[in-house]
Amino acid sequence: MYIRGMYSNIDLFKIETNHVVPARGKVLISEPFLCDHMFGRSVILLVDHTHDGTMGLVMNKPLPLFLNDVLKDFNCPENIPIYKGGPLSTDTLFYLHTLKGITGALPIGKGFYLNGDFEAIKTTSCREIPLKAESDFLGYSGWEYEQLDREIEENTWLVGKENISSLMDEAASGTLWKKALCKLGAKYEIWSRFPQIPTFN
Repeated sequence: MYIRGMYSNIDLFKIETNHVVPARGKVLISEPFLCDHMFGRSVILLVDHTHDGTMGLVMNKPLPLFLNDVLKDFNCPENIPIYKGGPLSTDTLFYLHTLKGITGALPIGKGFYLNGDFEAIKTTSCREIPLKAESDFLGYSGWEYEQLDREIEENTWLVGKENISSLMDEAASGTLWKKALCKLGAKYEIWSRFPQIPTFN
């Protein structure tokens, strides 16, 4: 039995999906015992979920890099952190922002957009956009058609609906995964206390 004596109801340890349908703007929250280096204790913002597949960005895996380190001509006086968005296309920069009217930008929800004309973003972001409302990612996470649905059925992921601005504010704190779970209710709050690698007593 995991962590014997801490809880009396063994059903609390049954990890099961919350049966919410994934969609653009929602988040994936990994189950507490997932030990994958990339996806363990991760919160992933879904930027697309269609019959062609699913794309998302891991919100809480910061890299020891800032945007000025990657783009020498960006010339932003503030340090904008970069996150590891996923294991695919790790040489590609993705950027989440609140700038309206940027050509080619994909609406994600509640005034947030992904990518778009980067030259336009470079010339406006440092003076027109609050730094907490911009996040940058190297790489992305992807699933083939129905692959994510199978992983949800296997209880690897819970699906939540988070305020994107709150996600970005909390990403650097190291508590995003726990807070996202707690918002789903009492049972999930208990899951958030589990060690990632349980010990047997």
